[in-house]
Amino acid sequence: MRLLVCSFCFLISIASFAQTPPTKTWYYNSSNSEFNGIDLQKTYKSLLADKTSRPVVVAVLDSGVDIEHEDLVENIWINQDEIPDNGIDDDNNGYIDDVNGWNFIGGKDGKNVNKDSYEATRVYGGLKHKYQNADAEKLNSKEKVEYEKYKKAEQEVTSKRSAAENSLDQIGATENYLLGLSDKLENAVGQKTLSVDRLDSLKSLNDPEISAIVNIIERSAAAGERIQTVAQLKSDIKSELSASKVRFEDQLNYAYNPDYNPRTVIGDDYNNSDDKYYGNNDVEGPDAFHGTHVAGIIAAKRNNEIGIDGVASNVLIMSVRTVPDGDERDKDVANAIRYAVDNGASIINMSFGKGFAWDKDAVDAAVQYAEKNDVLLVHAAGNSAQDNDATDNFPNETYRKAKGFLFWKKKATKNWIEVGASGWQKNEDAVAPFSNYGQSGVDVFAPGMYIYSTTPDNNYQIAQGTSMASPVVAGIAAVIRSHYPALTAQQVKDVILDSSIKSNQQVKKPGTTDLVPFSELSSTGGFVNLYKAMEYASKVKGKKKINKTKNKV
Repeated sequence: MRLLVCSFCFLISIASFAQTPPTKTWYYNSSNSEFNGIDLQKTYKSLLADKTSRPVVVAVLDSGVDIEHEDLVENIWINQDEIPDNGIDDDNNGYIDDVNGWNFIGGKDGKNVNKDSYEATRVYGGLKHKYQNADAEKLNSKEKVEYEKYKKAEQEVTSKRSAAENSLDQIGATENYLLGLSDKLENAVGQKTLSVDRLDSLKSLNDPEISAIVNIIERSAAAGERIQTVAQLKSDIKSELSASKVRFEDQLNYAYNPDYNPRTVIGDDYNNSDDKYYGNNDVEGPDAFHGTHVAGIIAAKRNNEIGIDGVASNVLIMSVRTVPDGDERDKDVANAIRYAVDNGASIINMSFGKGFAWDKDAVDAAVQYAEKNDVLLVHAAGNSAQDNDATDNFPNETYRKAKGFLFWKKKATKNWIEVGASGWQKNEDAVAPFSNYGQSGVDVFAPGMYIYSTTPDNNYQIAQGTSMASPVVAGIAAVIRSHYPALTAQQVKDVILDSSIKSNQQVKKPGTTDLVPFSELSSTGGFVNLYKAMEYASKVKGKKKINKTKNKV
């Protein structure tokens, strides 16, 4: 109905439609075809035909996963040491009835956090009492760093709140204007049907306001939405604008509201990063759209003639609910990583990120823990069309504190892959226009535009973002670890990056129309490719010993 109240959107929608890929599963295709695909089906039909593999657990740190989805239910991780629903921590891991994962943003009473604020808001609110009236000239060096962080957050929060308030005012004015035009139309035609002939006759009245509302109705009809009566017209106007209102009201009430604190639902000691035994076992939560879509890209059941085919075939999804409608919290991310590592995940997908960090040290320690335990971390680069080399993006692979003898040099973990989003086209639009990039801050690009995948209640939908690109890479990593279990996490990372298809083609720099060499947008200058990765992996000698008897590493 968006065309109804915003006539220029019709042109945008037509242009967008012209750019959509002709198939929902374009990224399955060969990289040698017209698409910028990953050779998914080619790999299974040739390199992996009749090859044995081992099950691999991939933890999805996200909003939650619909574990009963028809295309996922057979590939959900089950904690074999836990007896379901008996209210007892059977495996003594500190989490009661964690049969399919854990929810770090829920309370022991079964309630869940849905909406939360952004980290910028929490930084601003948390430091306001300390720096609101501070004299910057009197601060010590450590305080000045914190003060600058506060001022940056303050500027973002206040500007976003102001923008949301202005948008609500504009929406209100638009609604009043359009309903006023509708009233005038109703006075002219009453309850009669808005037929083509009747609309044509209204144009002859030479009334600019009547002509304006008729023009909107006709544009709507041209886009396939026929308005039959004035009552329907008014209802559609209110319905569409209501959705826009909710978005900006949520920004004011939750996202950029420093006084909003849903943490009481969880009941943890939020300021204690060592406090990790909180939450509940509801791994789906109130809105599992994002997490279910991510899980499907990795692990939707292959060759079952329903839905889609996931990238990996012998894979189990562990759902670790970590991300609300708002920014994830560092404490929850750190505990989610540790939970996934301790319970057998060998790959962790993290399709989330933010511009501020509250407790990076806690996340860094968890990342180190994953590295020590040979777990690969795959992270989405972000959707702000920004240079991650020049702009903060958390979490990331670089530790806040320097390590070792070179105390001035920051250390980066070796088990981290940062993923940008690519499109299906092999031209200047090969990179998603929203994707973050960075010659050192992003490692590789993977399909992330118009990705069709699973959504809650046995549905399927198209979504796009680096959130979709990251699980493509996590899926490739799962295929590698499934067939070559002797490879370490660092070796798997190297295989994926070194086997990526390098390109020097000119592409649009995200957020602009400027053409730059694709090689300048990531450390590899490459697009991931499953076929190339499996070829490469077959030639790498693994560094891990395999327990063949127990089918474990």
